[in-house]
Amino acid sequence: MSSQAEERPFRPAPETPSLFPPVNPDQELFETAAGTLRMLAEPTRLHLLWQLAQGPKTVTELVDTATMPRTVVSQHLAKLRLSGLVDTRKDGRHVIYSLQDGHMVRLIQETINHADHQITGEPTHNP
Repeated sequence: MSSQAEERPFRPAPETPSLFPPVNPDQELFETAAGTLRMLAEPTRLHLLWQLAQGPKTVTELVDTATMPRTVVSQHLAKLRLSGLVDTRKDGRHVIYSLQDGHMVRLIQETINHADHQITGEPTHNP
């Protein structure tokens, strides 16, 4: 554990989820956020995450809609799982991948919507 994490006072989770952190972000939060964005910055992983934002899928289902071999999909899914961005559960012989974090679902959806606006020229939304 980093010394920054040890110095940060414990902050209990709020009773209801918040869209914005209740404190000013510190360097650790920015670095964690940047790590998440780095995982999204690869088109294959973004495509897989977009599919998972629609609902849980098996590797076979993900491969069927992807334009890459099963080994490539599996490698990217392993990176996403190790980074904590996707969850897995076993269903018999199948592994089901899913996004359980609403923040990630919204981030994926907004990222794709933003790209669509850039490509189509549709006006952006005001903050």
